[in-house]
Amino acid sequence: MHRILICCVVMLACGAGVWPAAAWGQGYPGGGGMGGRPGGMGTGGSIDPGGDQPPAAPTEKPDKAATKAYNAGMKSLNKAREYEDAAAKATDAEKKGAALDKAGDAYGKALDQFTEALRNKGDMADAWNNVGYIHLRLGAYNECIDDYNHALTLKPDLMEAVAHRAEALMAVDRLDDAKASYMDLFSHARPLADQLMVSMQKWLESHRAAPNGMRPADIDAFGKWLQERDGIAKQTAST
Repeated sequence: MHRILICCVVMLACGAGVWPAAAWGQGYPGGGGMGGRPGGMGTGGSIDPGGDQPPAAPTEKPDKAATKAYNAGMKSLNKAREYEDAAAKATDAEKKGAALDKAGDAYGKALDQFTEALRNKGDMADAWNNVGYIHLRLGAYNECIDDYNHALTLKPDLMEAVAHRAEALMAVDRLDDAKASYMDLFSHARPLADQLMVSMQKWLESHRAAPNGMRPADIDAFGKWLQERDGIAKQTAST
């Protein structure tokens, strides 16, 4: 299953660099799936204290459990990226498919681990940031936006989150919000703004070829805005 979804985006690898709009049914803190929001898990039935039950193991402190899960998530996330790199370099179709399968599994594992971290400590901005990135890669754009909103509420100067959220905003045609993100990046993280401009121009090209429900007037207006901003960017880059 993972191979089918991931292979759909091999052709997009040179584009915006995100996975197709298809969620994989993994649990995540963005709502839906198995995970739900951190802290949203129900409690199980109680154990009869009168039985011959062994003493319960000491409960791990939430902060320690969160750190442990987060570190495990980072290892899985790095593995997913390694498998993606291997797939991009592979010339044999079977090897490429196997690497993409492994990447999908690693992303799913990382998602579970970061979700566990957030269940124990819901204010981990870096965990929200990584969950947002995974959702972006999986094409779960609305969940991605929600995750990055959480990250930026906790850490407003996380420009990487602003940039990745803007990619998701473009994917769901929220142009005004994406433009606001660009202006934020232009003021505070110029290289990220330049990268976003490239993605915006690709969006314009694709929607001029196939509007996908967008009004032609809105597409043209966005194109005019891009032209103006690109001109300003080139002028300021040369000064």
